[in-house]
Amino acid sequence: MAKFEEQATQTLFEKNFITEEQLVQIKEYRSSGIFSLNAELKMFLYLSVLLFTSGIGILIYENIDTIGHIAILSLLLIVIVICFYFCFKNSKGFQKSETTFESPVLEYLVLAANILTCIFIGYLQFQYKPFGTHYGLATLVPTIVSFFCAYYFDNKSVLTIAITGLTAYVGFSVTPQDLLKNDFYSHQDLSYSAVILGGLLILWTIYSSKIQLKTHFNLIYLTFALHMISIASISNLVNDHKGIWFAFSIILAGSSFYFYKISHEVKAISLFVFMIIYAYIGINIFIFRVFENIDFSDIWVLFVMVIPAYFIGSIILFIKLIKNFNKEIAE
Repeated sequence: MAKFEEQATQTLFEKNFITEEQLVQIKEYRSSGIFSLNAELKMFLYLSVLLFTSGIGILIYENIDTIGHIAILSLLLIVIVICFYFCFKNSKGFQKSETTFESPVLEYLVLAANILTCIFIGYLQFQYKPFGTHYGLATLVPTIVSFFCAYYFDNKSVLTIAITGLTAYVGFSVTPQDLLKNDFYSHQDLSYSAVILGGLLILWTIYSSKIQLKTHFNLIYLTFALHMISIASISNLVNDHKGIWFAFSIILAGSSFYFYKISHEVKAISLFVFMIIYAYIGINIFIFRVFENIDFSDIWVLFVMVIPAYFIGSIILFIKLIKNFNKEIAE
């Protein structure tokens, strides 16, 4: 690894991307053996938040009969108020550009406050039903709170919670169980909701880019949009309803083309890789649907010989596409 870094640095110097003075400084820095613990500390902070909020949930579950509902809700509310007090006190206020707290601990305090707020509202609705039978409001309210916190405090983790809450509000969830049960097949409206919501997220990224509103959030929105549109489309490619599978194949093709372009613009390899995977799955299902009525009994030997070559070629093409993508964004 060290040899590779030295060669890369030398290449940058030879191409005049860095000066000789900068080359010397880089070599001196690497020879000092100093390394950063920033990523490790942030990971432990994140785990601390997850363990704390999980512990709150377990505490409520195991002691709900002895502590009492009012006491639990009061304790949650006190902790939430304290967390938000320190967050608002130390924040720089809302800004359209990217902002950060002076201390990274406060970023995770925002995350903890937001998760606890979701727990508080969910528990309140479950026990006392302040929203009546409108259970969607119990999802929508913490979603709105999460969006506010995400934009006010500039927190990507909270934004992820907000978008997840929004997808849950329209009834869309992506879990292995849902994919195996193929809920899109049994609930056709869910497919349309997923595609429409994914399209709206894409439109929001376009609008926020024009007004320069938290443009660093765009990758999160695009990631959710890619997964929602692609999963809904692929699930409906196996739908036997007349015309449905073909319509969703067009949607998947358009989505793949858009994310191919946007992944190069934002230089996001995650979007590029998942786009290729979804497109590849969609193409194979489409080919199968087109040729499903053809009798291969007479040419089955040729078919068996072609299949291995097809998959090997697909792997080679996938690797080549990734290498070309990395080369393009590096330039």
